[in-house]
Amino acid sequence: MAAQRLGKRVLSKLQAPSRARGPGGSPGGLQKRHARVTVKYDRRELQRRLDVEKWIDGRLEELYRGREADMPDEVNIDELLELESEEDRSRKIRGLLKSCTNPTEDFVQELLVKLRGLHKQPGLRQPSPSGDRSLSPLQDRARTAPP
Repeated sequence: MAAQRLGKRVLSKLQAPSRARGPGGSPGGLQKRHARVTVKYDRRELQRRLDVEKWIDGRLEELYRGREADMPDEVNIDELLELESEEDRSRKIRGLLKSCTNPTEDFVQELLVKLRGLHKQPGLRQPSPSGDRSLSPLQDRARTAPP
């Protein structure tokens, strides 16, 4: 008799819906789905941007050889592209390189030429309406959309 009660108790715990786990450890026997987000970007444009970023890194290493601690952390291509004129871009680049003791004019002029062929990447870096920069624009729109 005690064995029957023990068996019923164990059986009821195993069959309880709150305790049932399906594949992937999800409750109720539902399988967890892994979401994939895919976005199409112009591959050539992305490759050009990557090439410019590599060029910038290489040239900065040359300009700051022996003084790597003074090198700017980043030359943000999107920030430069957002500026209205080449004069503004030139001023911004020179401001980033003010600690460089080597001549930087060739670097500035070459970078300006390389920036002419690039476009700002929509969706890669957009300020969100809610001000939460941790969300992508798509996630932010879903969060701030009316129910």
